[in-house]
Amino acid sequence: MEAEVDKLELMKNPVTLLKELSAIKSRYQTLHTRFKPIAVEQKKTKDHICVTLNKTMTMIQELRKLIELELLPLTEEEETAEKQLKAHMPDL
Repeated sequence: MEAEVDKLELMKNPVTLLKELSAIKSRYQTLHTRFKPIAVEQKKTKDHICVTLNKTMTMIQELRKLIELELLPLTEEEETAEKQLKAHMPDL
C-alpha cells in the first residue's frame, strides 16, 4: 500500500514523471533495437514458407492433372497413334 502511495506522490511531480517517461522510452528503444532483427528474420522466414507452399501447391495441382490425364481411357485416334508408334519403336 505504501508503495502505491509513493507512486501516486511521484506522479504529482512533473519532473519525476518526465524522468520515468524517459526511462520507459529508453527501455523501449533498447528492446526495439534488440528484437527488430528477429522480427525481420521472422518476416523473411514467413515469406519464404509462403512462396514454398505456393510452389508446392501448384506442383501438386499439376501432378493431379497429369494423373487424371493418364487415367483417362485412350480415344480411338490415340490408340491408333499408339499402335503406329509401337510399330516403329517396339521398345515403347
